[in-house]
Amino acid sequence: MTQLSVLFEDNHIIAINKQCGDIVQGDKTGDRTLGDDVKSYIKEHYNKPGAVFLGVTHRLDRPTSGAVLFARTSKALSRLNELFKEERAIHKTYWAVVDKKPEPLTGLLDHWLVRDTRRNMSFAYPNERKESKRASLTYRYLGSSDKFHLLEIELHTGRHHQIRAQLAAIGLHIKGDLKYGFPRSNSDGGIHLHARKIEFTHPVTGEPITIVAPTPNDPVWNYFVRTIDG
Repeated sequence: MTQLSVLFEDNHIIAINKQCGDIVQGDKTGDRTLGDDVKSYIKEHYNKPGAVFLGVTHRLDRPTSGAVLFARTSKALSRLNELFKEERAIHKTYWAVVDKKPEPLTGLLDHWLVRDTRRNMSFAYPNERKESKRASLTYRYLGSSDKFHLLEIELHTGRHHQIRAQLAAIGLHIKGDLKYGFPRSNSDGGIHLHARKIEFTHPVTGEPITIVAPTPNDPVWNYFVRTIDG
């Protein structure tokens, strides 16, 4: 079992800092999932007999890192599912390392996304198309290194590969993301897109919850963390 980085847990929910390469929910690869690892953790940590309930509330792309929220009870799962359906009820903030400084430095991106299931990609268009879905995000420039630039992104909708496709549509490419136009892969096969923070109202207690996920330990992320937080 992968060593889990638990960001938050109580009787109803658990949040994990996903590593690049972890898969949240099963797919055609048949690889062990992050959900499997969380179930094993709960079973061992709480000495639970029998099957462990765990509900997947949302997903992160396999090469992406950061905060993933799971439900530990059916009540929490149904209420979180409702929250995720409401635009802006759950605030998700991402960090992305890109190859160019955006112009302007802050902005709202509205596109219509078309998903190509055969290629497992999404393409962003300025106008509505057949089978397209509206995608909206706000980005903000945070700083630069000698080669790269850090953006903070707030998602307003949750679409397949949304951040990757929308940034590519304005000529920005996430470090390591070969699929969306960056020229070189990262050594770990991941990309420099990180689910930094998730904010929501607890589905059972009603308390405001803020979960912040530390960035992966690599020179580029470490530079930006020192610069932004230092």
